[in-house]
Amino acid sequence: MAHNHSSREWLSPNSNEEDMGLLLAPRLAYFVAVARHEHVTRAAHDLGVPQSTLSRAMVRLERDLGVSLFARKGRTLSLTPAGRTFLASAERALGEVERATDAVRADADPSAGRVAFGFLHTMGSETVPGLIRAFRVDHPKVRFTLVQNYGEAMIERLRAGDLDLCLTSPVPDAPDLVARRLDEQRLRLVVPDDHRLAGRKRVRLAEAAEETFVTLEPGYGLRRITDALCAEAGFAPRIAFEGEEAETLRGLVAAGLGVALLPPPAVARPGVVELTVTAPRAAREIGVAWLDGHPDTPPVAAFKRFLLSRRGRLLNEPE
Repeated sequence: MAHNHSSREWLSPNSNEEDMGLLLAPRLAYFVAVARHEHVTRAAHDLGVPQSTLSRAMVRLERDLGVSLFARKGRTLSLTPAGRTFLASAERALGEVERATDAVRADADPSAGRVAFGFLHTMGSETVPGLIRAFRVDHPKVRFTLVQNYGEAMIERLRAGDLDLCLTSPVPDAPDLVARRLDEQRLRLVVPDDHRLAGRKRVRLAEAAEETFVTLEPGYGLRRITDALCAEAGFAPRIAFEGEEAETLRGLVAAGLGVALLPPPAVARPGVVELTVTAPRAAREIGVAWLDGHPDTPPVAAFKRFLLSRRGRLLNEPE
């Protein structure tokens, strides 16, 4: 295997593994950037380094590893199988460095630091911005990495160490997690504005037993709640469309393609009527979850205390 002697002459000759680790470490961020962009020019612009520097670094990295990480076609690159394997490990390594950096900085300055916070799509337009605005009144230096996703995917990212906390529904019950109920969100039966029920304000869910439903895909918490509420009302919903986002479902309802059980919208949408469901009681619990035994940095601990202090008034929704 060829080596760049000038960059290695100070290294101990006694440990090839240690030498390789020291040799590769400065290049990991370069490699990850090129792998994500699949283009040296765009990666160089993103990193703020000359393209020639980046190109040479990738050539040397492949030479020192003794494997091809990229398949090249003009200026475009694609990862080889070995490159994909190396990327996963490189991202984990850089993530650990970033978390360690945040932790020691937070220890040095408890008023600063970063919180990786996950939440449901339906809470992204108003609830979460309002929470962060209120928290930053007393913690103006704390930064947030925000991740929107559905519940099961957020729990996976929590377990992987990508998130410190997440707002989710239903409230998870798992031995490796700590979860606290914070609030509940009433669900409405959303119908087109020319629907037979549109003149009503309240409805029993059983009255929609013959309707076609539009719902979120299986695996979403709101889908499980919809199925459970319909079963409690004595029917299995006939599903015409499945989606990934509540406001898309509202659009399908407005187009006359079905009805849906949804939380209140951030902004009223024309073309639909939102009916209160009187029976069964239609609501979903919103909770906060974190990994049991995972040490908190000061900003994470402060934000956790803040969320728990808002039990029962997280959403501030009108009845």
